[in-house]
Amino acid sequence: MDLVAPVVVEPLKRRSCSECRQGPLERMIVEFNSPVCLDCADLGHLVFLRRGDTALTRRARENSVLWAVVVRHNRRRTRYERQGLLVEEAALAEAERSCLADAEARARRRTRDAVRRAALDARITEVLREEILRLFPAIPADRATEVAVHASAKGSGRVGRTAAGRSLDRGAVTAAVRASVRHVDTPYDTLLMQGLPRHQARTRVAPAIEAVLRAWRHDGEDAGGRGRG
Repeated sequence: MDLVAPVVVEPLKRRSCSECRQGPLERMIVEFNSPVCLDCADLGHLVFLRRGDTALTRRARENSVLWAVVVRHNRRRTRYERQGLLVEEAALAEAERSCLADAEARARRRTRDAVRRAALDARITEVLREEILRLFPAIPADRATEVAVHASAKGSGRVGRTAAGRSLDRGAVTAAVRASVRHVDTPYDTLLMQGLPRHQARTRVAPAIEAVLRAWRHDGEDAGGRGRG
């Protein structure tokens, strides 16, 4: 089956997400003629790779299960022009390892690592990690850390940075774990690349997500409502 890559737009005007109301948006997709932020569109875990290095771009795209094309409108030329790709971070890291001889690729990797370290608020992340482990005692420790770091990234607007997340609202914390399971433990990203609308894809993978959450809870207690997949 031919892949259908999502198209992400860098808006020229101030736009807010039609679902979560966050804004202004640096990048967005358009659904039903309305702007949707990358987190609501389930693309927030991807990292931006600017166009320019053909080998790095090709390898990152080939290694990434889910990727998206980023475009911006050129008013002078009255057309949309490609700015780069959004790819999975692990795929980009693998592509950079393949291009290790390229000094520029190494510099990009160091810069990205430095940004990640600067964005990490250790206190919020650790508190969130402890709550994840409390609600899901069977979750692997490194997975709990991964979810906490992603959810509490500074300036992201994700669960760990919301009022509900900071207050360790049970539903909000469970939502962060559920999102991780959706991308890592189900074929959700593959379904999106096959062109299935995200709401249908969520419905299809919902049972698999709930099975993982039940296993991580040990006793099957519902830790945040079954909600949508």
